[in-house]
Amino acid sequence: MMIHETAADPLPVMYSRHNTRWLTICGLFMAMNAALSSFGLPVPGGHLYLNDIVIVTAALILDPAGAFLVGGVGAFLGDFFFYPLPMFVSLVTHGLQAMAISYISRHCFKSSRFLSVAAAVLVGAIIMVVGYSLGRAYVYSTPAYAWIKLPFEILQALFGVICGPFLVWRLHLVEKIQMLIDGKY
Repeated sequence: MMIHETAADPLPVMYSRHNTRWLTICGLFMAMNAALSSFGLPVPGGHLYLNDIVIVTAALILDPAGAFLVGGVGAFLGDFFFYPLPMFVSLVTHGLQAMAISYISRHCFKSSRFLSVAAAVLVGAIIMVVGYSLGRAYVYSTPAYAWIKLPFEILQALFGVICGPFLVWRLHLVEKIQMLIDGKY
């Protein structure tokens, strides 16, 4: 953030690279994340949630700060409203997952977009599976519960790994969202 003062106006004017449209897009993705984390498909030991699709999609589109808002804060709010016990696990795990995907997809393997996205979503999936497995073992005080849920955590991560990049590439969401943020749409 830069602060600029003019001689005619002694009050500083703040410029930021994030504008209201960016915040609105983040809020929309956060609402989608919270909605998809509020219900899931019943599986042994709990539910299979589809919010990883939104988290991966948003992380591939937005910068790391926006990705954290969507992934971490969106999942936190979804848990807060509907099932508060693992809300801090969701904040940390999905927040780190989204930030890692966003950062890696932008800064690693610049010569190959496919390789950077593949590496990013795989690292994000590992962060999500390990984070939730450790978080569940801690929150529920039993590692056995984490082992029961592990295959479904991997399946949930795979939904995000496959569907997120597909939606971004197939629907050309990066270009469309950037046009919305820039006010050209």
